[in-house]
Amino acid sequence: MISQDFKKLSLPEAPGVYFFKDSQGNILYIGRATSLYDRVRSYFSNDLIATRGPLLVDMVTKASTIEHMQTDSVLEAIILESNEIKKHLPYFNTKEKDNKSYNYLIISDEEFPRIIIARGRTLEKLDEEKLGFKIKYQFGPYPQGTLLRDALKIVRKIFPFRDAKANLKHQESFYRSIGLSPETGSPEAKKDYQRTIRNLVLFFDGKKGQLIKTLEKEMNEHADAQEFEKAQKIRNTLYALNHIQDVSLIKSEDEISETIEGFRIEAYDIAHMSGKDTVGVMTVVINGEAQKSQYKKFKISKDANNDTAALNEILTRRFNHPEWKLPDLIAIDGGMGQLNVAKEIVKNIPIVSIVKNEAHKPDHFLGDEKMFEVHGKDILLANSESHRFAIAYHKRLRNRAFLKRVAK
Repeated sequence: MISQDFKKLSLPEAPGVYFFKDSQGNILYIGRATSLYDRVRSYFSNDLIATRGPLLVDMVTKASTIEHMQTDSVLEAIILESNEIKKHLPYFNTKEKDNKSYNYLIISDEEFPRIIIARGRTLEKLDEEKLGFKIKYQFGPYPQGTLLRDALKIVRKIFPFRDAKANLKHQESFYRSIGLSPETGSPEAKKDYQRTIRNLVLFFDGKKGQLIKTLEKEMNEHADAQEFEKAQKIRNTLYALNHIQDVSLIKSEDEISETIEGFRIEAYDIAHMSGKDTVGVMTVVINGEAQKSQYKKFKISKDANNDTAALNEILTRRFNHPEWKLPDLIAIDGGMGQLNVAKEIVKNIPIVSIVKNEAHKPDHFLGDEKMFEVHGKDILLANSESHRFAIAYHKRLRNRAFLKRVAK
């Protein structure tokens, strides 16, 4: 398709889901938009290959038509996108990410079920014994974990639910006090929560129409029985469903990354002074651009002059966050010792190491030579950023510790 093809389309400036299709009607790619018109128009910009990468350009070239489904809110567009990807498994949605990399929403099979977000690869590794519960419902895939978490915050205001940490008494007590977690102390509370789970299942199945009809029927039944307080509560829920306040999800198109994203490199480095105030960092480079909003800082639990132990801790903590997007390549600072530590923790992701000389300048590389041939410039950028970020973080902690000692 070319820009002239876009001009022939009639797309609304409204949220929804769009479908790129080839000449045989096969779905190549499914995406979601705050504004269908603005999002689809962005695919026909002159700098598409620079901003989105060659894979996306290939998809647009192969496409012959674009269809769309408008939704009432961005929240419903997120849910519809997930359900349509699961249904059709388009080539360009799955080429760079298998189902293990996506985010999934699961509902536990417990007396008072919990709503939990997990990566596909996490679900695959954990059996029900390790999870501590059976899975009753599973929804997804959801391409963006951050967006899913923001969406759940909105859903929780409409249908209060128990989350992953609900078994922690102080956590559950807090959320119950602000109306975001249900009561659990009576048979009536159990029945009410079962209805909440039913409503959540209908909503995440994309059956908002059926959900509204079900709630309207229950509201009328309560009204006929003169249970006006219950009827009013359902009326409030219906109003919320029909007036979803999802401003937090309406972010600029530049802030929300495409499912088809460029090559992501994560770099790690350690900083300390004779083993004191030890810190570690993670930096991110995508398509040659540093993504500073995605950088992470780690304060090492034990001060010790042991870089491999610190790296072990950082990588372990980082990969205990299945909701964070996985990298295509990991770059670490150090020699064979650091490389071996990283390989023990991280599986199925290429790892390279940058060995420095006495002046702390890159001397040679360890790992996959092809990665350096193709992504060498980006690897060096990521490594340089990780060193700069680690030193800056270490200095802040060191200065803070010094001021505390002086104050005493």
